[in-house]
Amino acid sequence: MPILEVLNDGKVIKGRDLVRIVEEKFYSDLPPELLEQTTKSGRRLIEDRISWGKTYLKKGGLVHYPQRGHVQITEKGKEATLQNVSLQEIQSNVIRLYEPENKSSPNTNIEASATPQDLIDLGFEKIEREVKDELLSKLKEVDPYSFEKIILILLKKMGYGDFIETAKSGDGGIDGIINEDQLGLEKIYIQAKRYTTNKVRETDIRNFIGAMSGDTRKGIFVTTSSFDEKAKTKTRDAHHTIILIDGSKLVDLMHKFNVGVQIKSHYEVKMLDNDFFDAEDI
Repeated sequence: MPILEVLNDGKVIKGRDLVRIVEEKFYSDLPPELLEQTTKSGRRLIEDRISWGKTYLKKGGLVHYPQRGHVQITEKGKEATLQNVSLQEIQSNVIRLYEPENKSSPNTNIEASATPQDLIDLGFEKIEREVKDELLSKLKEVDPYSFEKIILILLKKMGYGDFIETAKSGDGGIDGIINEDQLGLEKIYIQAKRYTTNKVRETDIRNFIGAMSGDTRKGIFVTTSSFDEKAKTKTRDAHHTIILIDGSKLVDLMHKFNVGVQIKSHYEVKMLDNDFFDAEDI
């Protein structure tokens, strides 16, 4: 186990130095996108995992804190290192993280391999997934004209310029126009298709391209369903730049930019301030 291996010489190490050494020695060859991955609270995921690993080991008696902000391996920890015990075995067989060390309260039945941050993130992900499912269902119920308006509101929230709604008939397949600059020299044409089950087909893309020709070379095609393979191929082969947004991507964007959703609750999650405890002047 990386933490016990670093501590195996018996030296007392600062907690934050331990996190840094473990990361540098065992995980420095990970891809940058993994090293920089964060939890929902914004903390680097790898630091969170190492810190909670230290907490599990403390609960199991494999390490102890001889002084403020420092950690040291115990004899039990050295034995576990020799036996090559995994953190999963420690979690499942030795440590009951949510049971107080004095064992005065009953143990909470909880998945041993998950840290509290994992459980928070999983909870948020479940809520987010359910909200997005409800959002997509609602979008499929609104009338087509309202759907077009919603798309234009979303693009406005995303930072695009003022939009112009086109006439509701005879618009040549264009539902809205966005001016990228204040003078309207650069335009983006918008097509919005509210489908419940049907996929957007190649003919839909072809008609959209035809409506764009001669005026602009940029377009966004949005649907509540998806695009069939021929539609995707037609988009890739077109001389125009066309962005396809299917139902899944659409609700991701609406959720991110708070269109059709509202914030229900705020939660404040606090973590230990190791810098405070490591300071020399306290």
